[in-house]
Amino acid sequence: MTTQTAPEIPPVPAELSYGRTVERSLVHRAAVSEVFITDIRSLAARRARAAAQLPLLHGYYSDHLQRPAVYDALLLLESGRQAAIAGAHAHIGLAAGTTMIVDSFRLDLYALKDLLIGPEPGRLGIDTEYIGNATRRGRYRKGKVVQHYRLDGAGVGRHEMDVLFINEHENEVLRHAQRGTPAPLTSDFDIHAPVTDGSGQVEPARVGRANPLNVVLSGAGTDGGQVVAEVTPRLDNRALFDHVYDHLPAMTLVEAARQLALLEAGDPSAVYAVGFEAAFQRFAELDGTVRAVAPRLRPGGVRGEVPVNFVQAGTEIAKVTVTVAFGSEL
Repeated sequence: MTTQTAPEIPPVPAELSYGRTVERSLVHRAAVSEVFITDIRSLAARRARAAAQLPLLHGYYSDHLQRPAVYDALLLLESGRQAAIAGAHAHIGLAAGTTMIVDSFRLDLYALKDLLIGPEPGRLGIDTEYIGNATRRGRYRKGKVVQHYRLDGAGVGRHEMDVLFINEHENEVLRHAQRGTPAPLTSDFDIHAPVTDGSGQVEPARVGRANPLNVVLSGAGTDGGQVVAEVTPRLDNRALFDHVYDHLPAMTLVEAARQLALLEAGDPSAVYAVGFEAAFQRFAELDGTVRAVAPRLRPGGVRGEVPVNFVQAGTEIAKVTVTVAFGSEL
């Protein structure tokens, strides 16, 4: 795998504030505690710059056994998602009530040493560019978002995603076209139980976790040269299920892919996820078993990629390739 070089990005301007988070509705979050964006400013047409404070302690993003501790790749991914949504609302005219659906994305983090957690909360700067064409009525229906990350002044990564912007009615039509019936909601399930009938939750330490609440896999085993498991998150994990959903959100599948990549790593406490490339073909339904399949990871002490396929009702619904790195990079 080739070495990534951080691009030249101007430093986050001093006028960006880290003093308080933005209004939670601006980033489509119900809980203020799950908002990381603290400021966002327009740079030019369809370009914005955001500030985010990365917490030193968080029940989900800090729950990792890897040492030394680094900022979670999914925390940077979530911060990028929030920056993209906030910028779209504030600076390109995305209407309130619009849903952003991710078709695909790629996150590349350059070096583990730049992600080490220090004594103060991380100050993340995110430059976002929106690529696409508005309709004659000025509405954006689809496009690409390209982001560059700086953490405490150092370029640490790049994120891009292909997205659809749809309103509530269009979302209902899309969901009905896929299912043929109304989709159940997370509020219809017992929040303390997995969303499917999977049993045998994976032990947290096997996937680099300490808290069982953050484990999203069960029924794990091997099948020849593959490792397989069911995706069974708990709905009371408010980092993954901040509000009511009618499907498993993309972030849950990405977490499942990471955990499956670490499951057979031998010592998951020495393996870090530092990148993801994902494509989503269909929604992951709440009322059916989602199965994750990946080749067994052979630790080699260098970065490598682990492709994880997600299957529901005999159809592939998503693929997430996880880039893993080893503590030897630190």
